[in-house]
Amino acid sequence: MDVPLAHLDRPFDYLVPAELDDQAVPGTRVKVRFAGQLVDGWLLERADDSGHTGRLAYLEKVVSPEPVLTPEVARLARAVADRYAGNLADVLRLAVPPRHARVEKEPAADPESGDAAVPGGLAGSGDAAVSAVPAEPVDPRGWRDYPAGPALLRALTDGRPARAVWSALPGEDWAARYADAVAATVAGGRGAVVVVPDARDLDRLDAALTDVLGPGRHVTLSAALGPARRYRAFLAARRGQVPVVIGTRAAMFAPVRRLGLVAVWDDGDDLHSEPRAPYPHARDVLLTRARLTEAAALVGGYARTAEAQLLLETGWAREVVADRATVRARIPTIAPTGDDPQLARDPGAATARLPSLAWTAARDALRAGLPVLVQVPRRGYLPSVSCADCRTPARCAHCAGPLALPSAGGTPVCRWCARVAAAYACPQCGGRRLRAAVTGARRTAEELGRAFPDVPVRTSGREEVLTDVPGTAALVVATPGAEPVAAGGYGAVLLLDSWALLTRADLRAGEEALRRWLAAAALARPAPAGRVVVVADGALAPVQALLRWDAAWFAGRELAERRELGFPPAVRMASVTGPAEAVADLLAAARLPADAEVLGPVPADEGRERMLLRVPRARAAALAEALHSAAGLRAARKAADPVRLQVDPLSLF
Repeated sequence: MDVPLAHLDRPFDYLVPAELDDQAVPGTRVKVRFAGQLVDGWLLERADDSGHTGRLAYLEKVVSPEPVLTPEVARLARAVADRYAGNLADVLRLAVPPRHARVEKEPAADPESGDAAVPGGLAGSGDAAVSAVPAEPVDPRGWRDYPAGPALLRALTDGRPARAVWSALPGEDWAARYADAVAATVAGGRGAVVVVPDARDLDRLDAALTDVLGPGRHVTLSAALGPARRYRAFLAARRGQVPVVIGTRAAMFAPVRRLGLVAVWDDGDDLHSEPRAPYPHARDVLLTRARLTEAAALVGGYARTAEAQLLLETGWAREVVADRATVRARIPTIAPTGDDPQLARDPGAATARLPSLAWTAARDALRAGLPVLVQVPRRGYLPSVSCADCRTPARCAHCAGPLALPSAGGTPVCRWCARVAAAYACPQCGGRRLRAAVTGARRTAEELGRAFPDVPVRTSGREEVLTDVPGTAALVVATPGAEPVAAGGYGAVLLLDSWALLTRADLRAGEEALRRWLAAAALARPAPAGRVVVVADGALAPVQALLRWDAAWFAGRELAERRELGFPPAVRMASVTGPAEAVADLLAAARLPADAEVLGPVPADEGRERMLLRVPRARAAALAEALHSAAGLRAARKAADPVRLQVDPLSLF
């Protein structure tokens, strides 16, 4: 039933009246009488008898005879709910868009003529749409720079469940490579689901797939489409009219028939994390789907997350990377401003926002008639506390959580376990002074406009996101994720305000900084025409990974550190947030695993507090079950104060 109460998170048996027998098929929306009220529900299964010994009520109504919930998606939704300590009803709300009756009544496409009644030229029906593309090998030349790339395409065409983590080269047309992988899957008679972070990436992939597969062979799914268009695209996939669905995280549950490939691009982007309960991450949903359906999986990006690295280290996936000689031939010239040689030439580089090295790189590129990209962190990054001498993020000696200063002259306190760290000493340099890291971006466009008065300055960010810019002399100031593509590539890329990224109070600060930098640097021309300048100390691990273009090394280092400190993905963590009494009530009712570690409480927001629970990965299912059962007990008692449960939340601090 579509009731968001944990103690009702189970199937219920109802009788089917004779007049609804033909319409009441598994996967349809129904209405039932429950506790005196008419509620929505999903028909999961038909059976000849019931194990319930009491009296059964009848179905009240079949809302629509359209079976929109497939058995595969229903099984996936149950697995996702269990993994995130959530309710099946909440997951199904994410998986199946709201019904649009007018769209359901539109005539279906004629598979013989190829005409489609829905926009986008959707043709065919059933499995015929999946197998309509001739099973011809896909040209592997696009993957020739990656030794394992052609083998991946062959495996997809053969229908084998290949699992790969792909590190894209700078300047790579990632959308075309994903289109190749999808085409190989379709050539083998199977379907594909691809999830990207945002609408701009979706447009690029949409164009690439149209070029490779032709029009009408795929649909796009995103929440921005509007109710009718989104439901129309959903039905096209459900009815088997198209073999491929691409989209933002709304597409992760798309009901593609004979699923052969799930793929996610740039899995470190926080847009992949669903903000609604039970807060699943698109990468984890797709990987769960690959496991349940024996489908292939592709996780790609310029950077690599610790989660993707864990897939490699456990042997679940294989890496697809270029050799070092190819990487060196493709990368631009990358230099930091905070290394010793640069500081010797420009002592002010340690504190200047635009050191001379960055200014010179921009000037030379503009003189050559090439555009210059300037990346500045967007507003909203929260300050953290770091060592005043070496700027190493300050962490608690007990639980490795982040320290915070309650006031300018206050004593540092852990945000996780609330312990006071009065005797804090930096583990790197021994310093005892703490400082709040610099955050935000200044009026960069105006500053650069004054520095280069004859050059046009364009901005791409929150108000307006540019898709592309001409390959002529111009300054392009962009926030992370909003960098436009320049025709032919940028002559210089300047990465400013690096400390606003590196010293965030976030477990993923270094990983996120490197991801943002690599995405921007990938838009530069190869050396010697392209230069990248990062305003940061060259000795820092994320900067070193950028200089060498070695996201794999950094991901391995990051995962090893998280294992040592007990952070995800090396362990499973859950947060419990709510009023103090409600949090204590839920934890008292929860039968936590014996090896569960409880951290906190610490203040959250709006008068609430937060507790963190940590268990080994092998005990992840037990932790989720314990929290869900405790939530069910509180729901059955009609506890007034809500408590939010999040398993592996995107932000722990």
